[in-house]
Amino acid sequence: MIINLISGPRNISTALMYAFAQHSKIKVVDEPFYAYYLIKTGLDHPGKEETIASMSADIDEILDDIRSLDKKYEIVFLKNMAHHHIGLDWSYLKDIKNVFLIRNPKQLIASFAQVINDPTLQDIGLKHEADILDYVLEKGAFSPIVIDSNDVLKDPKRNLNYLCAQLNIPFEDRMLTWEKGPIPEDGVWAKYWYKNVHNSTGFSKQKTSERPLPEHCESLLAEAMPYFEKLEKYKIN
Repeated sequence: MIINLISGPRNISTALMYAFAQHSKIKVVDEPFYAYYLIKTGLDHPGKEETIASMSADIDEILDDIRSLDKKYEIVFLKNMAHHHIGLDWSYLKDIKNVFLIRNPKQLIASFAQVINDPTLQDIGLKHEADILDYVLEKGAFSPIVIDSNDVLKDPKRNLNYLCAQLNIPFEDRMLTWEKGPIPEDGVWAKYWYKNVHNSTGFSKQKTSERPLPEHCESLLAEAMPYFEKLEKYKIN
């Protein structure tokens, strides 16, 4: 079974990857399309050259590697960013279980602006996430699952238990905690993006989640809200 987490950046996607990495039957894969995305867009992200040098950017090769892991492990968990799917053939999404992780875009944009000063709609991934949701609703063999990071943080055990039930996999209490520091599956970009998770031992709300939205990002928030509201309609309760 392949579980595909589709998220925007500055969410709890890395924490969810760490949670699923603790599961006794799951192999996690960190952002397999990141190098492809950086080459495709030419964007200058922290650690760009390291990322491109560390992994394949050939989509066929990446998907072949994922299929090989699916044969080797009972469950494979992909942590993916929605905007990394730009220009991809989405047909690979049809026969896997897709989980969409959403976050209040005001919080998301305020957080992302601390790393990328002037984020765009492409950077935050919400439109891509909504477009991919439409595709999975139309073409997918499995109904998409939408979860809100704020719900997970309020009650991690209850929400992870319910998510596992929706995925038809057993929940394990060990998913709620992990050791401080990186895990072997981290991408080389972890040192630029994963500081909060590396300093954590479980799910916890960051003080920075209440940071104010920079004034120059207000127009982006207005642009992003309709896509968030569309995704939110499908959120599991």
